[in-house]
Amino acid sequence: MNNVLQPTGDQVRAFRDRATGEPIAMLNLLKFRERALYEDGRETDLSGRDAYKLYAAGFREVTEPRGVKILYAGDVRGLLIGAGDDLWDEVALIQYPSAQVMLDMLRDETYQQAQQHRAAGLEGQLLIECASGGAF
Repeated sequence: MNNVLQPTGDQVRAFRDRATGEPIAMLNLLKFRERALYEDGRETDLSGRDAYKLYAAGFREVTEPRGVKILYAGDVRGLLIGAGDDLWDEVALIQYPSAQVMLDMLRDETYQQAQQHRAAGLEGQLLIECASGGAF
């Protein structure tokens, strides 16, 4: 698994171009490191999950005033259909009032400071943009 923490320029442009002004949801699939690993080499006793919790606190500080809602967050217990156990540790579904709110968040200084904990805590991740509609 390749731990890519930032979208490419092409991904950001495509995300921006898909924007409708309507709310979106981001499905977050997260795999934590056993031990946090900070880019600056600092010593730490934090687990990857603990480092990610520090990121999550900064994330909420920036996003809650902007109307972002955590619709669901929980641990992965196993698969009912498919193969590939142990790919992800946690999932979260986060609703943003619009794609622009998420883009603004990415530029926020407080959010950028919290990113160090995200990078230290994650072994891998997927962020999947979701829109309303669908079969359900």
